[in-house]
Amino acid sequence: MINQERYQRQLQLPGFGEEGQKKLAQAKVLVIGAGGLGVPVLQYLTGIGVGCIGVMDDDVVSLSNLHRQVIYGSEDIGRPKVDCCVARLRQLNPDITLKSFPTALSKKNALAIMEAFDVVVDATDNFDARYLINDACVILKKPFIYGAIQQFEGHVSVFNFQGGPTYRCLYPNPPSNGQIPDCNTAGVLGIVPGLIGSYQALETIKVITGIGKPLSGILQVFDFLDNSQYNIRLTTREENKNIKSLPEDVPASCTVEPSISVDELLLWMTEDKAFNLIDVREDHEFNKGHLAQAIPFPLSRIHGNLPDLSKNKPWVIICQQGGRSKKAVDFLKEKDPTLQLLNLTGGLNDWTKRIGSKFLVT
Repeated sequence: MINQERYQRQLQLPGFGEEGQKKLAQAKVLVIGAGGLGVPVLQYLTGIGVGCIGVMDDDVVSLSNLHRQVIYGSEDIGRPKVDCCVARLRQLNPDITLKSFPTALSKKNALAIMEAFDVVVDATDNFDARYLINDACVILKKPFIYGAIQQFEGHVSVFNFQGGPTYRCLYPNPPSNGQIPDCNTAGVLGIVPGLIGSYQALETIKVITGIGKPLSGILQVFDFLDNSQYNIRLTTREENKNIKSLPEDVPASCTVEPSISVDELLLWMTEDKAFNLIDVREDHEFNKGHLAQAIPFPLSRIHGNLPDLSKNKPWVIICQQGGRSKKAVDFLKEKDPTLQLLNLTGGLNDWTKRIGSKFLVT
């Protein structure tokens, strides 16, 4: 029985109404991670009336969590996140079912826990967990709602939905250790996970109810500092949809991508070494400042034709921090395996930190 008063504003929505609310009530969603991303996902899915929500996390509340994980209070420090979170969610909406999983995701429990749910939301902050979530979702044929944050940037997509791409279609291999720092080392503005988590909740609702157009086959990238966003169209790779079992070990940094440090790049530029320097940041970022001889080729347009550059020289790929250039290397490698591709570790941020303004054009 739908609580008409509680969900009145949703029931009034054209194209959603009682049918959409019933679909929410019948849905079962597992949220893996009750931190910066998981908190807004859990609060909104609880509020809108998803019938059964699983909360999975093995961490405890710490003081450094509170600036972004706003469901917790100072009195919760040292307590398990799952216990605190579920208690407050029950206060928000006592009509739904909440299931607690105070444990870390592992190969041993992934399939058994995820099998009972219709949709899985990745609210984790590490690559190992994402590959495990992806592979289990492929095996179980479950949609996977993806979100990731770093400093002022956020990413959202929907994987393994209605024949669309999987996470491995975006990242075939994990990055090398330390190549892309997490928020513990890179930092994050407290509101950023709230924004991305809200987008994840929205994509979850789309998948459950059938309203709108989910981000299947699209990686949406947000730069909240510049108020800009763009999307990258993803290509489905059939081999990534045929996973039959989880790997013996959770994927770690098993493939080391070829890279170059800012010190090495400085030496190349000083010695006039022959190479192509490709900047995959967006046009507005490039125009604010870039390295001399850099060629703009935004990541948002990388699915088109390759730049008309010599393939006999190495291609050094640069972005602001090293994350987008890693994606670009993966895309370019898939388009032309013969290219000599090098990711600039740390990106332009590391260049200005270590080298300063040398060869910098503003």
